[in-house]
Amino acid sequence: MATIAPVSDLRNYGSVLEKVSAGSPVYLTRNGHGAYSIRDMKDEENFQKAEAMIQLLCELNAGIRSVEEEGWISEDDFRSHFNNRRNDR
Repeated sequence: MATIAPVSDLRNYGSVLEKVSAGSPVYLTRNGHGAYSIRDMKDEENFQKAEAMIQLLCELNAGIRSVEEEGWISEDDFRSHFNNRRNDR
């Protein structure tokens, strides 16, 4: 369960950090509006993994759209493209 606290509670940051646990972030507000969140590192790692998966799915989706619009390339063209890139280095 998330905890909501004003930023001013950070004066005693130890008590705020005690409320943070995996799956239970602390949201800090400023003037009644959300300003910051404090998450457990395990939650942060999961967030970064999810962000990377979303990016990967977006790239795969762009590839699928490209194939639908432009068609497939031949295996020979594919191999020569990457062989040329390797030789350019």
